[in-house]
Amino acid sequence: AMTARQRANCLGKNIGAVIVVGNRIVSTGYNGVPEGMDNCRHGGCYTCLNKYQKRGLKIKKNKKDNRKNSKTGKSYDECICVHAEQNALMSAARFGISIEGGIIYTTYQPCFTCLKQSLQAKIKKIYFEKQLYKKDHDRRLIKAYGMLQSSLPDKMWQVLASGTIKRHVTPKL
Repeated sequence: AMTARQRANCLGKNIGAVIVVGNRIVSTGYNGVPEGMDNCRHGGCYTCLNKYQKRGLKIKKNKKDNRKNSKTGKSYDECICVHAEQNALMSAARFGISIEGGIIYTTYQPCFTCLKQSLQAKIKKIYFEKQLYKKDHDRRLIKAYGMLQSSLPDKMWQVLASGTIKRHVTPKL
């Protein structure tokens, strides 16, 4: 997940995700615009564009996109970026890889939409580095499906990021 996030092309948070099945990484994902579109750094996403123009950064606007400017943080549904977890789930589907019963490791806690999609894909556990949300509907949904969603201790992320472990180890929480 730490390595995957280095490929993220979003001007916001760089997020990475990996799906592990049977002690093997079977899919990876990072956040960014859909394939073939201008990325955030080239004005492809108005949510990012507005956020960074307010900070005084000059970013070239995509002239082909005639949507009204989105308000940062107010029009999440208009953001064209695909989340890291979504990219990992869709990559597995595109290549016909079964992820049922798998584990997602991601650098940030998944949003509610990514959580629902992970549950629908029969992911059993999600481990994340940083918690963003503390919402009741997340907890109710997780409890109903029997999924484990938990933050990993910082030491575990340091070991995972260093690449010094040779095999997948499910942490004891």
